[in-house]
Amino acid sequence: MNKTRGILSVAITSLPLLASAQTERPNIVLFLVDDMGWQDTSVPFWEQETPFNHLFHTPNMERLARKGVKFTSAYACSISSPSRVSLFTGMNAARHRVTNWTLRKDQSVDGEHEALEYPDWNVNGLSPIPNVERTCYALSLAQALKDGGYYTIHCGKAHFGAIGTPGEDPLSLGFDVNIAGHAAGGPGSYLGEDNYGAFPGKGESVWAVPGLEKYHGSDVFLTEALTREAIDRLDHRDKGKPFFLYMSHYAVHVPVSPDKRFYQKYLDKGVDPRDAAYATLVEGMDKSLGDLMDYLDRNGLTEKTIIIFMSDNGGLSVEPSVRSGEPNTHNRPLASGKGSAYEGGIREPMIVYWPGVTKPGTTCDDYLMIEDFYPTLLEMAGADMPATPQVVDGRSFVPLLTGKGTNPAKGRALYWNFPNNWGPVGPGIGATCTIREGDWKLIYYYDSGRKELFNIRRDIGERHDLSADEPGRVKALSKKLGDHLRKMSAQRPIFKATGKPAPWPDEI
Repeated sequence: MNKTRGILSVAITSLPLLASAQTERPNIVLFLVDDMGWQDTSVPFWEQETPFNHLFHTPNMERLARKGVKFTSAYACSISSPSRVSLFTGMNAARHRVTNWTLRKDQSVDGEHEALEYPDWNVNGLSPIPNVERTCYALSLAQALKDGGYYTIHCGKAHFGAIGTPGEDPLSLGFDVNIAGHAAGGPGSYLGEDNYGAFPGKGESVWAVPGLEKYHGSDVFLTEALTREAIDRLDHRDKGKPFFLYMSHYAVHVPVSPDKRFYQKYLDKGVDPRDAAYATLVEGMDKSLGDLMDYLDRNGLTEKTIIIFMSDNGGLSVEPSVRSGEPNTHNRPLASGKGSAYEGGIREPMIVYWPGVTKPGTTCDDYLMIEDFYPTLLEMAGADMPATPQVVDGRSFVPLLTGKGTNPAKGRALYWNFPNNWGPVGPGIGATCTIREGDWKLIYYYDSGRKELFNIRRDIGERHDLSADEPGRVKALSKKLGDHLRKMSAQRPIFKATGKPAPWPDEI
């Protein structure tokens, strides 16, 4: 049965069955990290440990992995806004057209390109109401859970809609509570001394994190402030309802400031100060995860609460010539990073704990995509699912957790479309569309028509382009990718010289 078409017909029929099998619906904590590299953790997400797994200190990720399932082939988009819109709508980015990061109303953030102009993508992001120009109108995951009886809390980075649009405010998207979420996709500062970007005497900034004024002027790091506020809201929640906590950290996005609680120990190990500062961001994020897990333990909620850990895109890994003080996050053995079609841009650390369902300390290598979270969380919740205005492309990965039912990865291809220019340069960065089917992955570059083919199972670092050796496979994957993008009414860049759109991959 094809779950990628229609309005979640499979999920709708299965939800009452799941709900009737549970004495009470589970709480859900979705812990999303921003720009976290695949190897920015002491938890190995590969078949072997790497030196980076020994650099970072994430004992609470280790703790969560011991309790649940570690996913080694979890995918998102290569940029924040596309991933977040896919997560909250269940739509593939080719369909929802929020294909680059959003900020200011009606303004594109695409960089200049000598040959290409970029399409009129949905620069205003996600909208809970129809007919807002250049937005994706959809029923959000938070609203669906709220309508299903959940108390919904947003904490941290939102980045759903542009300034001045309905999607700017998480409260308009179905959250009962919004802590520090607004249009911007990064913090002005992590430091309470800097008022989290509302620098004293420097006026307002779009990057200033809102709603945390009580910590202004203090030495409380942003990650810690968000965690304290999330726990306070859990204490004062409507206890007559299950809760959905979307713990969406600004960490580990730039600008990188050292979290002084952890900084010295990395310096003592001889770590470069810039990379030591980044490691403190990671460790502070991990402490937040542990603090939330401890809260659940203290309050007898652990066995009633699903915890899902995920990153929104790959870690920042730019060319040395354009570095401006940022650390390279550590995606290797994956190639490249944020903004790239290579694995380093789209493959994410992911862990799921579902009490009484997941088997402790297990690993799953079946692939899944960020839009799959939408039907999955609704199925986990046993929430009623009203008809949605959007087509939901995601497939529930509940069978990967329960070991029952049809494997959603079987016979399925994953698709990406990025007809944009993020700005930085690096391997795999540019206007691309991509397909992964089974072990094989094809990347198509809109500007040049170049194609790259990799066997991900044998070559996880994408070092060996096999397109010249496998012309038949290139042709077949190009056809499948082109057909899929046309079916979704996907957008393409336009050549400045001719005014014509770039060819689809199967037209080259």
